[in-house]
Amino acid sequence: MTDQSLTRKRQRRPDARPSEILAAALALFSEKGFSSSRMEDVAARAGVSKGAIYLYFPDKFALLKALVQQAIGGQIDLAARLVDRLEGPVAPLIAQMVRMFVLRVETTDLPSIIKLVISESRAHPEIGRFYLDNVIMVAMPLLERLIGKGVASGEFRAADPRLTVKCLLGPMLLSAVWRSVFEPLGAEQLDVAALAEQHLDIFLKGLRP
Repeated sequence: MTDQSLTRKRQRRPDARPSEILAAALALFSEKGFSSSRMEDVAARAGVSKGAIYLYFPDKFALLKALVQQAIGGQIDLAARLVDRLEGPVAPLIAQMVRMFVLRVETTDLPSIIKLVISESRAHPEIGRFYLDNVIMVAMPLLERLIGKGVASGEFRAADPRLTVKCLLGPMLLSAVWRSVFEPLGAEQLDVAALAEQHLDIFLKGLRP
């Protein structure tokens, strides 16, 4: 390795550390459970000193919050902007938002994070509460607004937006659980994109007046 490449590596190393620490944390949480994972174990897995990890994350819960934000927080912010700017039919934006979720399932650690939240929330209610408050209770009202807008304009038939959104999200949650729980046990690999397209076809046709 040349002196120049070593310099570049040193220059980008501090910026890379948070993502390396988060990757190590998720791997340990998945393997050992949240309770059994220690900050020093995460530091060792990430290749940083025990003291250095606290420069970025004060505790394990901060690691978990950062994992959730990294996986889906930015997408929720984007979805909110899209809803606020929407003019015209609702159905295309619903399809776009479902496809955004599919991309997160296929290209990020979101399935593993959802599995972690489900598996750890009984022993650590603060984990489930954080996900509920910062993901579910933010994303679902956005979708409810969309459904309500479609009903009000006559694009959709009369339907309870709260129940309709749960129907929309059910198969998407299944895809994340399938990826993180059942595929590692030998289940067939789920084509998440194909599932989403079929679900959108059935769902949106079912909402027509």
